Amino acid sequence: MRSSALVLLLATSVGVAAATTVSRSGHRNVYSTKSLLRKAISSNLRMASLPSTMALRARASDVAQKPAANVAQSPIAARPDRPGAVLERKRRTDYVAFDPSRFPGPFSKTKILATVGPASDTFEMLEKLWLAGVDVFRINLSHGSHEKHREVVKNIRDLEEKYMCSIGILLDLQGPKLRVGKFKDGPIMLEKGAKFRLDMSDELGDVNRVTLPHPEIFAALKPGTSLLLDDGKVKLRIIDCGPDFAETEVEVPGKLSERKGVNVPEVTLPISAMTEKDKQDALFGKEVGVDWMALSFVQKAEDIVELRNLVGAGTVKIMAKIEKPTAVNDLERIAEEVDGIMVARGDLGVELSPHQVPVVQKRIVSLMRKIGKPVVVATQMLESMINSPTPTRAEANDVANAIYDGADAVMLSAESAAGTYPIEAVTTMESIIREVEGNPEYRIRMESGASIQPQAQDAMIPAARTLARNINASAIVCFTTWGRIAQRLSQERSTRPIIALSNSETTARRLALSWGVYPVFTACDTTECVSADQINYDDNFSFDQVIELAKDVAAKKSLAKPGDLLVVTGWQPGGVSGANIIRVVQMPRDDDIVFAPSINQA
Repeated sequence: MRSSALVLLLATSVGVAAATTVSRSGHRNVYSTKSLLRKAISSNLRMASLPSTMALRARASDVAQKPAANVAQSPIAARPDRPGAVLERKRRTDYVAFDPSRFPGPFSKTKILATVGPASDTFEMLEKLWLAGVDVFRINLSHGSHEKHREVVKNIRDLEEKYMCSIGILLDLQGPKLRVGKFKDGPIMLEKGAKFRLDMSDELGDVNRVTLPHPEIFAALKPGTSLLLDDGKVKLRIIDCGPDFAETEVEVPGKLSERKGVNVPEVTLPISAMTEKDKQDALFGKEVGVDWMALSFVQKAEDIVELRNLVGAGTVKIMAKIEKPTAVNDLERIAEEVDGIMVARGDLGVELSPHQVPVVQKRIVSLMRKIGKPVVVATQMLESMINSPTPTRAEANDVANAIYDGADAVMLSAESAAGTYPIEAVTTMESIIREVEGNPEYRIRMESGASIQPQAQDAMIPAARTLARNINASAIVCFTTWGRIAQRLSQERSTRPIIALSNSETTARRLALSWGVYPVFTACDTTECVSADQINYDDNFSFDQVIELAKDVAAKKSLAKPGDLLVVTGWQPGGVSGANIIRVVQMPRDDDIVFAPSINQA
């Protein structure tokens, strides 16, 4: 940590947007400014005079290069024999004051969702991934045991406790996976035009037939329907069918092994989106306190209602994974029912033609922006980084396109769960986010990319966004109990960070997935100041408390510096529902406090 603190000081001295440390073992660690700031906070460094946390996540190309002489002037650089340093508050000395103008450009607002797996399930790796830029962790229940997942949840909550932050957890239910049976003599080769039978018999399969132990599939089939096997590598066309069999013809030949998946893209199957395993997994997720729950293979809006009835309304946010054409056909109803949507392009790319997937992705992202709910773009975003430290150009372009579309978050799957370079995958994604969001074209798209219908209870929201831009406020601050006001501010896609103060720890964690939102559960760890959980909506409610809390959080979290302006909004009892009050406040000035180094011996 000492070497990291040293690099933080050097990075801030020269105004770079990233830095590199070299450990004693010779391993290189590349950190973005977001990572450096998080590491600084973890070391209890005094950073009240720093600019916005999110402003530090600036595009590297936007930062002016500083002369090497600046480094030489640094007291740290002048003493290379000292391996460690901390920062502390001092009265004005001969040190050069910290210059926040060296960090121009917008902070990165698009969130990163990373899957946890064997490569990343320890506390140490989760910490490194969070420091590198992860905002929400995904637990995939297609793999692992409940006990292992419980341990991961504990590690994430311990990470929250260590850094005094709010981290979201998304539990991904496996869903009904339809598979063929086993073969007597191993894998078979299906030739084009060959006849192949699927039935309910328990006999081992061969080149002529195989077991399909799913009567619900046979009940939905009709002549002419297509079946896709092994992620679409083999395609069958139904010739004849009954309640327990289907005679097919091979249209796309290929090798077929036992227990391979079956997709039926053209019909709505009369099955639940949850198996018995999924129901037990969902109750487990509720027990350990996950924040989001993703439902796989959703076909219709009623599937969401089934899960909500199981876990209870309001206990967890529900996300629908759109990966079937039937779900695309019922998209508007599903979007109204869920709290968020994931564009799961893996299975969606199997059941739809590849050229249709980008169009569907843009349609989903646009719809969710319009109604103001989070949307995640997932699957194979940086696939090559499972085994390579750098992505392909096409993958970088894919991530960038999702950000340009306006997605709330982009997701890493096997890259962070089982890959060789999980940290590099996160830093690469963070770099792409910064680069795109610093492009003027991105701002144009965010300004005009979605039509938001105004409502009476939301009148203050666009006003807060416009006001913050016009007065060059450092941040928009809102106080929210359930997260609706913060989510509505996120929908507006403001250029300013949104500090969402909440008296609910659950709400703060859920908001970690929302575009541009910096969620805060409590303002301080002492009894000398107001904290979020001390503010109640009763007859004694005072918005002045919210303002003081906003200034305190902005200072302690280094989200604003002395003299900066904040736009504060929220709901005050007695008015219309939603945000009904707005204030402009100024951070206290403290011209005597400067950014100064202090050297510690190793």
